Amino acid sequence: MTLIADAPGIHSDASSSTWDSDTASFPGYGEDAPLDLSGLTPAGLQAVTTRLLDKTFDAFAETAAAVKNCARPIRLTGRSRTFDRSEVSELRAALYKTYGPGEVALAEPVGTFSSDEAPLGVLYRPCGNRRADICPSCSRTYARDTFAMIDAGLSGGKTVSATVANNPLLFATLTAPSFGSHVHRHDKNGGRCRPRSRDKGARCPHGRPLSCMARHDDTDALVGAPFCPDCHDWTTAIVWQWWAPELWRRTTIELKRALAKRLDVPESLLKNVASVQFVKVAEYQTRGLVHFHALLRLDGNDGPGSPAPLDGIDLAQLLAETIAKVTFEAPPVDHTGVTRLLSWGKQVDIRVVRDGDRTDDPEAALTPGQVAGYLAKYASKDVASIRLEDITRPHLARLTSTCHDIFETSDALYGGQDNPYELVKKWAHMLGFRGHFSTKSRRYSITLGQLRRARVRYQQLVADARRNGESLEEISTADMEARLLADDEDETTLVIGEWAYQGTGWTNPGDEALALAAAARAREYDQWKAQTKDRTPTR
Repeated sequence: MTLIADAPGIHSDASSSTWDSDTASFPGYGEDAPLDLSGLTPAGLQAVTTRLLDKTFDAFAETAAAVKNCARPIRLTGRSRTFDRSEVSELRAALYKTYGPGEVALAEPVGTFSSDEAPLGVLYRPCGNRRADICPSCSRTYARDTFAMIDAGLSGGKTVSATVANNPLLFATLTAPSFGSHVHRHDKNGGRCRPRSRDKGARCPHGRPLSCMARHDDTDALVGAPFCPDCHDWTTAIVWQWWAPELWRRTTIELKRALAKRLDVPESLLKNVASVQFVKVAEYQTRGLVHFHALLRLDGNDGPGSPAPLDGIDLAQLLAETIAKVTFEAPPVDHTGVTRLLSWGKQVDIRVVRDGDRTDDPEAALTPGQVAGYLAKYASKDVASIRLEDITRPHLARLTSTCHDIFETSDALYGGQDNPYELVKKWAHMLGFRGHFSTKSRRYSITLGQLRRARVRYQQLVADARRNGESLEEISTADMEARLLADDEDETTLVIGEWAYQGTGWTNPGDEALALAAAARAREYDQWKAQTKDRTPTR
């Protein structure tokens, strides 16, 4: 049996790209390019065979395309009804909140949908998980949304003024400090771990060498581990990780204070002169601690894109001074009463992406587009990105156990009353990091929620146009963007759903294997299309 990549629904239609006239040139298209199902188990193969025999494969393929080949879709049963908002607004205000959605039935719906009408008799919805190791397809959607959100704040569009492309822009990387011992590292250029010839033969108080002449592979479990586990301060490392979001918050506050002082205005009036907008993502290092990558943009007094009062070099200087002075005194974790003064690590990298004038030079060392792609890439990763395929790196296991230890000692210290470390055990699987992996300031750009809502609206527009025999090609790009990104108040319909959760995931291993294989092929197609576009000569 051969399963081909262009089976109905099991193709790039499940990605953001649409198969177009040049698809036939894609190496993964056609009967000679079957999906990679090398991981299909005997049970999965039997499930796929059953779908082919009972003629439900097309229904599955249509469902898989609808959820963009999600690995763990949500299964729902129930119905939804669509009403003209002008007819039910008063009913909703007077009856809906009091008696429930049943009362809205007093108005005649303009459309209905039931899970019984779905191809498989159950409504499947994408899981929406941002983690690539959980769902490759949904994580790619999240990464694309993150890229769009970041890029809008770099060059405008999607309700953001295009003049933001003229404002000063910084790219900063903030790391964790050292906690008592060097760690083994992988040199991408094939160099040795830590030669340290000047103290050759030196050893730590526990008798372990302070240098390493090995050339570690990136899959070596020793990479990221401290030279001496006994010298390493595991507790402080987790405490720093736990309070890293607070360090970032204090950094943004202190930067605003420094900016107000530099501009000689009261801090309370800074918004009348300038504002700093940012977007940041967290990335795990192999040692198990996060560092933050952040884009910071300086705007004037009239919102995004208004002329900035300082250039990028001055802003970078203020940021460097701010990072060096920001500290936080962490509460004690045990009966010793020891408090820890936390700060950023010494390895701080601040680059001026734009000094104040628009930079579109392809030869520039760091372009805004490259930064946006870099941040979006790491937004879909977590601690799983630094774990080995089959085992956990020993030092990561030690950090996980330290989270449990801190919970026990802090619970005994605070007695369950206002324990600042009460949830550290819950976040042990994240090595104590409880922050969001991507955050942004309010006015940096569009929100991820707006992008998701726009996607739903577009799907509704396509469905309405297909039902009414209309075409969307006559709508200009600007008008389409305005309709999709309009405020909620502009909605003309109200959708009332009555849904019950049935379960998560595909109902058999064959469906899941096909969805994963199709998602991988869709990713290959997107990469091929991007490379082909880069090679296309401009006229």
